[in-house]
Amino acid sequence: MITDTLRTIVEQVFGTPPSTSRYLGGTLNHTAQVEVRRERYFVKWKGDAPPHFFEAEARGLKLLDACGAIRVPHVIMYREANGTLPAFLILEWIDEATHGPSRHFAANFGQALAQLHHTTQPGFGLDFDNFIGELPQFNVQTVTWPAFYRDQRILPQVLLAKERGNLPLPREALLNKLMAQLEDLLASRISVPSLLHGDLWSGNFLVAANDQPVIVDPAVYYGEREVEIAFTELFGGFPAGFLDAYREAYPLDPGYEDRRALYQLYPLLVHLNLFGESYGQRVDAICRHYVESVSRR
Repeated sequence: MITDTLRTIVEQVFGTPPSTSRYLGGTLNHTAQVEVRRERYFVKWKGDAPPHFFEAEARGLKLLDACGAIRVPHVIMYREANGTLPAFLILEWIDEATHGPSRHFAANFGQALAQLHHTTQPGFGLDFDNFIGELPQFNVQTVTWPAFYRDQRILPQVLLAKERGNLPLPREALLNKLMAQLEDLLASRISVPSLLHGDLWSGNFLVAANDQPVIVDPAVYYGEREVEIAFTELFGGFPAGFLDAYREAYPLDPGYEDRRALYQLYPLLVHLNLFGESYGQRVDAICRHYVESVSRR
C-alpha cells in the first residue's frame, strides 16, 4: 500500500514512475527518497493530514529560503488530500555529509542562525497559521511580545491540555497565574520580531557537504529570538561551538539565562500534549519558579 501510494504520487507529479525509491519510515508522516529522470527527491505524505498541513510547511520553507541566511530544501510540489491520494509534499533531496557535525559546521550554523534572526518585521506572528509537529500553531499578528507569547503560544496549549486531560487543577492554577504575570516577567526588555525556524531541535538540522547547515521541518513565525535559542538548549544535540558562534555574531541580551526556562515552557507544553505526563513535572517546576519569583519582588 505504501509503495503503491508513493508510485501514484510520483506519477501524478512527474508523469512517470520513479526509477528507484527508498522508504525512509516516519512517525508523523510517511517519508521516502525517490529518483526520477536522474534527479532525487524527498517525498512525505500523511493520510490524516489536517487542511493546509503541507501547504504551511511549504510556505515556511519558502519564507526561510527567501531571506537567504541558511539553506533549506527547495519546494517542488505540495497538494491537499483528494479522493485517491493523501496530502503530500515533495522537496529537493539534500545529501548529508559522511561525517558528523564538526567545529567548522558549528560555527557556520551559529552564524547562519544569527543572520536569519536579523530578518525582522514590525509585529510578532505571521500572516498564516501553521503547525508544530502535528499540533496547530496560531500566529495572529500582535504588537507586543508578552501578549503574543501568552495568547498565541501558551494559552492554546493550555486549552489543548485541558481538552486532552493533561491539566490537573494545580497545574491549571499555576499556568493561569503565570499567564497573568507574563507582562511583569517580560517588562524589562524590548523584543524584536525576528524570523524564527520555530521548531529547532536536533532532528531538524542536517550537515550537508562542505559543512553547510540545512534546516528542515519549520514552524516559522516572527518572534523573540531568545525562544529559538532556548529551544536549542532544551533537549541538547547541537554541536559544541554552535552557541558560541551565534553569540559572537549576535550577542544575547543580559538576563537571557533568567528567561530561558520561561521560553522553554512552550515546547514543553507541546510535548506534554503530544506525549503525555512525562513532561508534566518540568512544566509545573517552570511555572512555580516564575510565579514565586514575582511574589518575591
